Amino acid sequence: MFDLSLPGAALSSAYPELPREHPGLLDRFANRALGPLIRSTRSWHVRRARIPQLVAKHAAQMSQLSAGALRSTAAELRLELRRSGLSAPAVARAFALIRETAGRTVGMRHFDCQLVGGWILLNGLVAEMETGEGKTLTATLPACTAALAGVPVHVITVNDYLTARDAEAMRPVYEALGLTVGVIVHGMDTAARRAAYACDITYCTNKELTFDYLRDRMALGRQDSRVQLNIERLTRGETRAAKLVLRGLFFAIVDEADSVLIDEARTPLIISGLADGAPELAMYEAALAVAERLEDTDYRIDERERYVELTVEGKKRLGQWAEELPAMFRGEHRREELITQALQASRLFERDTHYLVRDGKVEIIDEFTGRILADRKWEQGLHQMVEAKEGCALSNQQTSVARITYQRFFRRYLWLAGMTGTAQEVRGELWSVYKLAVVRVPTNRPVRRRHRGTQVFATEAAKWTAVVERVRELHQQRKPVLIGTRSVVASERVSDALTRAGIEHQLLNARQDQQEAEIVAQAGAPGKVTVATNMAGRGTDIRLGAGIADKGGLHVIATELHESARIDRQLFGRCGRQGDPGSTEAIVSLEDELIRLYLGAGFGPDALLDRQSVGQSYARGLFRLAQARAERANAAIRRQLLSLDEQLGDMLAFSGRGE
Repeated sequence: MFDLSLPGAALSSAYPELPREHPGLLDRFANRALGPLIRSTRSWHVRRARIPQLVAKHAAQMSQLSAGALRSTAAELRLELRRSGLSAPAVARAFALIRETAGRTVGMRHFDCQLVGGWILLNGLVAEMETGEGKTLTATLPACTAALAGVPVHVITVNDYLTARDAEAMRPVYEALGLTVGVIVHGMDTAARRAAYACDITYCTNKELTFDYLRDRMALGRQDSRVQLNIERLTRGETRAAKLVLRGLFFAIVDEADSVLIDEARTPLIISGLADGAPELAMYEAALAVAERLEDTDYRIDERERYVELTVEGKKRLGQWAEELPAMFRGEHRREELITQALQASRLFERDTHYLVRDGKVEIIDEFTGRILADRKWEQGLHQMVEAKEGCALSNQQTSVARITYQRFFRRYLWLAGMTGTAQEVRGELWSVYKLAVVRVPTNRPVRRRHRGTQVFATEAAKWTAVVERVRELHQQRKPVLIGTRSVVASERVSDALTRAGIEHQLLNARQDQQEAEIVAQAGAPGKVTVATNMAGRGTDIRLGAGIADKGGLHVIATELHESARIDRQLFGRCGRQGDPGSTEAIVSLEDELIRLYLGAGFGPDALLDRQSVGQSYARGLFRLAQARAERANAAIRRQLLSLDEQLGDMLAFSGRGE
């Protein structure tokens, strides 16, 4: 469990957070060698506390208290927790109080498995809880306990929808205990953000929180000690401290921890400022036109890295064309930079896969959540190149002002914990990067989800035909069906096929983000067919309609496997929740992106399934191999990014400490 006393470095700063570590070679070796032992020791220590039995001792007493007495008990606990710390007896009493309050206010009492999960989180570990086991309710246990102890808490979710939903659902519990709750969503002004972060418990997304942190670090600059800011407050009217929105980084509970801390850690968070000079439409249009004239031998494309490189032949060809091109293409470096960027925009970034065009604007789609990244732009002119490609009005160019990776940001928290349904596969990386051990929590009820396996087809056309026929069969049985896709364009392709087949359905992707709650609420109704991107993945709770459990529950079809099997498991986890029945299957093809990017053309349909000797078991093995390669490649990218970010951090002027 964490110590409530703050480290000296945090106390001396106006912005409490852990100082940056500089582990040496010996430290890294010891961490790798002793990591498994330390993780198992921490897991054993947590399990031996037998927290459900300790909580049960207080249940009868708490059940007899009036609403006013419950709040008075919470006030007493504030003093006890601050005096004695987060010892097991004190925490057990707090958990009993929170469980009784939740039962009275929101009609849900924590199960023993949720008590175990709450204890794991309060000890700074990752609780791996099966999808549907009530992580939202579980988070109230450590959040309330830490807040009562005087520790500001951030409950971090993966999108605005879940942030608002979870905060409002649990608000009655917090307020009944005398705690305040804040919510941070996109579009809030600075004053509203500051007020939300000033609450005892703040619900926010990882992106909004990290950008708020970067803006605060820019405001603080190099000198951020309490003494300096106090002198500033006495001698000046406007102070840097008055511009801050956060109070520091105290205790973070990260929901869907593997998604936030691992999957999304591939991309740095960057705050941009306006670059000098207005964008020139003619320049981008000319670059796109030249890119179209190039032959395949003039450049090399790496789809996995979204990287384009001109070959010697390509550079020579551009040099030969230089005289006939506009003046801005005469310089060799500038010319090659523009054409490379044009090739990226035209060959690598696909409409309705990587971005949408809506209301005349290019909007980036988050590949992990399927949602629009509002007000986000690619930097160094790439966004303007895509706008020119789509015939949109050009926005202003932006240049990087401040940046940080999730790895560096979350390691700054004084206390960090996480929860997810899929952590075992990345437990080594969670430990090596964040010092987070993973502890699996047993389910409250036996899991009744059945997986029907994976069918592999030679071509995408054959796959879509099979999907429609499978949905038709299930639809006739009046079973609800959720069809998962990886992109907007794929979801709309399925939707068109279902429409032609006369099957009524709902479509949920980045275009329908405003109707998300309504579509999800209906997805478990009899005969309902829902086609969705990853928006219907993590955190989405689909409740079964009347009589659906008797029909076998919700059926989930994955139409394409992801680069990580964990994300597939999250999609399948939309059914069979909390002991309900459910079934899943995957219907995929050898033309899918996963095979193309990580195995190559030699494993495509022409090379394999057109030969009768190649069976389904072998084809399924190819997908497992492709996912293994993808996970290794992505892990390498994260390591390289962290190393690069640490080097760049030392040179950034906005903080003087690297962040």
